[in-house]
Amino acid sequence: MAMNLTEIETLIKDAIPDAIVDIKDLAGDGNHYSATIVSSVFIGKSKIEQHKLVYNSLKGKMGNELHALAITTKEKN
Repeated sequence: MAMNLTEIETLIKDAIPDAIVDIKDLAGDGNHYSATIVSSVFIGKSKIEQHKLVYNSLKGKMGNELHALAITTKEKN
């Protein structure tokens, strides 16, 4: 079962409360998304650490209910 935009955004915001999340359905199939996440939590962290925070927020759904997610992270000052 595919995830919808609201589910993805809720999981990310639950784990990263100050996150500003912009998600787009890339293929219109409910399986391929891109997400831009802006948060102060990312300050001082490498891109790999930032992306791990986002992947961890998805609680194992990446690769299962969520097939593909392209992530862009930005620091919020």
